[in-house]
Amino acid sequence: MRLIPSSVLALAPALALAVALPMAAQADPVTVETATGPVEVSGATTPLVVYDVTAIDTLEALGVEMDGVPEKLFLPYLADVAEAAAPVGTLFEPDFEALARMAPGLIIAGGRSSPQREALSAFAPTIDMTIWGMDVTAQAKARLAAYGALFGREAEAVALAQDLDARIAEAKAAIAGKGRGLILLTNGGKISAYGRNSRFGWLHEELGLPEAYPEVKAETHGEAVSFEFIAQIDPDWILVVDRGAAIDAGGEAARATLDNPLVARTTAAKQDQILYLDAGALYIGGGGVQSLTIILDQIIAGFGAKG
Repeated sequence: MRLIPSSVLALAPALALAVALPMAAQADPVTVETATGPVEVSGATTPLVVYDVTAIDTLEALGVEMDGVPEKLFLPYLADVAEAAAPVGTLFEPDFEALARMAPGLIIAGGRSSPQREALSAFAPTIDMTIWGMDVTAQAKARLAAYGALFGREAEAVALAQDLDARIAEAKAAIAGKGRGLILLTNGGKISAYGRNSRFGWLHEELGLPEAYPEVKAETHGEAVSFEFIAQIDPDWILVVDRGAAIDAGGEAARATLDNPLVARTTAAKQDQILYLDAGALYIGGGGVQSLTIILDQIIAGFGAKG
């Protein structure tokens, strides 16, 4: 964890007091569900600083303005948010001097910034809204409802949840009876498989896509596999996540990595059923309302095209 300079810690309370006086009126206390359990949020929520791309995704969909966000959000559809808000460091290294000057009313952490929650709480009430593990869409809707209550966007939250439910139902219908799938993440020339109990497992668990290989280990970074493994499993569908593309790392692209004679033997390749998912939406923004919509639309289009 990055240590907060003592000079910044000394400055934070004074700046917070100076900025708090002219701020918006105190809001009524709201209890929201967070990754660490129910938390009561009281007082003004502005300026609002958000250190979680997934949260930024959903808040932007709700029309909530953010005053501070990380320097790099990676997702093109969040470019307007990045342009409008002040930079406050990165997901892994917050800019504590910038936070002290801004004196936020509320900080939202989550995912990659979760380890910084304690340090961030020195500057403002901080809630952890991480989405991780099983039931991703259920977690996404829970966070959506929490933000709706917290920022007075209840009607918008309900509408977005209904739209999400409709897309999930459509994706399930498109997938039904279309065969078994294998989720692969490429990272340069390396390949990892992800199963039902992984970070991408909701594609199996919540959409009803049968696993081509149910024994995939539930690892955070997937189970390293070979081209021979892919050929042996012979999935009907291959769903691809290109990590390099997601984080702008460059290197060997997923299509080049999978341009291999062994992969070409699979049913997925022969039937043109290799689906390259939006890597940024799934890998960086996973669980955000907009990211889920992007992936669900790709699933609906890809599987639906096969009748």
